[in-house]
Amino acid sequence: MTVRDMLVRWLMLCGLLPLAACGGGSGRGWNGPVQCAPYARSVTGLRLSGAAAGWWRQSEGAYAHTRVPAPGEVLVFRSTRRLPDGHVSVVRQVRGSRAILVDQANWVPGRIDRGIPVVDVSQANDWSAVRVWWQPVHSMGKSVYPTYGFISRDLPDRPSPDA
Repeated sequence: MTVRDMLVRWLMLCGLLPLAACGGGSGRGWNGPVQCAPYARSVTGLRLSGAAAGWWRQSEGAYAHTRVPAPGEVLVFRSTRRLPDGHVSVVRQVRGSRAILVDQANWVPGRIDRGIPVVDVSQANDWSAVRVWWQPVHSMGKSVYPTYGFISRDLPDRPSPDA
């Protein structure tokens, strides 16, 4: 790899990483129509809308919440300075207790990526903090992102009428 190639990768990482946010309103963000929330909704059929970070609260009572990933579930990233609208990814495959592959839109701005590694780096192994593969530099990103957990299409546990 040449010095120029390394410089280009570094500039891409520094310049684009803060922009990897996902709004879900109109489906059009700063970079066009590819956004994480509309993409996740179209793939999973979840009836949720708005910014990705709001999906956790919006889904309470309508869908099950879990801290254990399964294929087809949606990982919901919290709102942060770097991700003001949060982010959502769809679990493609579970690779172990701390590793999954996801499909997602707009992590790399304007793109849909499939089979992207995400690792749980939380102390409690509860998926409350993750690191995400950063495709432009072909390595795991250094930033740690807080998450709420996973939304499942299953109905939430409800108390029985006898309880």
